[in-house]
Amino acid sequence: MDSTMKKIIEASYLTAESASHYRTILRYFYHQHERMRDFIPPEELLEYMRSIPAFYDYEEDQLHQQLAQLVKWNNLIARQDMTSAKTIEEYKKKRFRYQCTPYTVEIERMLVQLEKIGDTFQGSLERSQFDRLLQAISVLEKELDNSMAKPAEEYMRVWEDVFRYFQSIRTSTADYIAYINSEQTDQRMQTEAFLVYKNQFTTYLRDFIVTLQKTSLQIQQRLEELTPGRLQPLYQKLIEHRQSIPRLEDVSSSAEDWALEYNEYWFSLRQWFLGSGVRESELEVLLWQTNEMIRRMTRYVQRVGERQQHFRSRKKDYLHLAKWFTETGKLEEAHKLSAVVFGSMTIQHLQLEEGTTDNMHADPWEEAPLELTIKPRTVRYREKTKPGSMVSNQEKKKQQLEMYLEERRQEKQLIQQYMQQGVIQLSALSTVEPFIRKVLLGWIGKSMATKDRTVKTDYGLLVKVKLDKERMITLKAEDGDLRMPDALFEFRQEG
Repeated sequence: MDSTMKKIIEASYLTAESASHYRTILRYFYHQHERMRDFIPPEELLEYMRSIPAFYDYEEDQLHQQLAQLVKWNNLIARQDMTSAKTIEEYKKKRFRYQCTPYTVEIERMLVQLEKIGDTFQGSLERSQFDRLLQAISVLEKELDNSMAKPAEEYMRVWEDVFRYFQSIRTSTADYIAYINSEQTDQRMQTEAFLVYKNQFTTYLRDFIVTLQKTSLQIQQRLEELTPGRLQPLYQKLIEHRQSIPRLEDVSSSAEDWALEYNEYWFSLRQWFLGSGVRESELEVLLWQTNEMIRRMTRYVQRVGERQQHFRSRKKDYLHLAKWFTETGKLEEAHKLSAVVFGSMTIQHLQLEEGTTDNMHADPWEEAPLELTIKPRTVRYREKTKPGSMVSNQEKKKQQLEMYLEERRQEKQLIQQYMQQGVIQLSALSTVEPFIRKVLLGWIGKSMATKDRTVKTDYGLLVKVKLDKERMITLKAEDGDLRMPDALFEFRQEG
């Protein structure tokens, strides 16, 4: 079975009923493992558990039961303590020391990282990461140009440096973009408090773009020069290093599998910076997203400024305007100043129909005005209506009924043309009309919902459908062919 389809029993302690006990125990094992202490006796663990206020009444029997359960879940490995017993009870009772498994160490390490991250994305746009990646690729290219005479371990170190910096770029940039695009950050940007950090954010993003544009071109040039064929000697050195590591278990991967794995890693690096024929590179997407973030911040700052301007007191402006009016010597000049400042006091409004003209430079007075009937704005206003007469549609109904019945008769006659002694065999039919095919398929569908496979048609007939699923035929029609099982339709009158 594929490893991705197996059940991870080692993660059962995270959702168990006593998850608080199990997680506390394994977190203690993880911390001791990080301090180079692998084997922990139960007595030490019991003392630690009772030191926690929430577990002050923790029992020894409960500890042994939970340790045994963690051993079943492959979280711990129990090793019998072979030292000399000091008491008879210790001699009778097997004593164990416990060690956490590699799966448990990695799970706890992941949980520690998740607890540090919290509910928000982290990440950053570090300019130095691209410089480090460029330097690592340059070292790799330089080693390829030499005779490849160094130990295989040296080439593995160079290879790991390249992809360590590449992985750091991918994760940090993706997390920071997700942080900027998150709903919480978006809401904070729309507040006035964001104005304090506006320049800091903009400078940070602009500096990153400038550095990225300088460094990315050099990285792209070197990646285009380092073709997969040129990297084959490096792959052989990497495979040689992996084969030199002694393993007690059988290694299922072969040299071809390792070479394919390295080639796929390098292809992902090239595609991230160079893209492919069907999609743009992730580098171009990162540049677009960074520029879009700057534009979005600028829009938010503009909106906040407009909002502040809207609530700003205009007392000084009005006093300045009043001074202008007092300095005018004549009433006519005051009227002209008022027209400039406040606009015309009496104006005729023009309303144009939508789509009158597509010319955006046309003046409104060049178009014909639209006359509208203005209604009073009162609740009691009602439009006058005239009483109308009832029109009888009896003749139209009769004509439609006759047309419908005539269509049914024609359809019935058309179906009867395909009957042979009260039955229709699909395999015996030649090319049929699309209407006939639709009717026959409808009968088959309705018959599937009945026990005796009998349906009633619109023409007053009962049809029993018999499907021969072992025999496939091609039902030909004027608009195409249909591959389906053969069917027999038996007709009889109702009653």
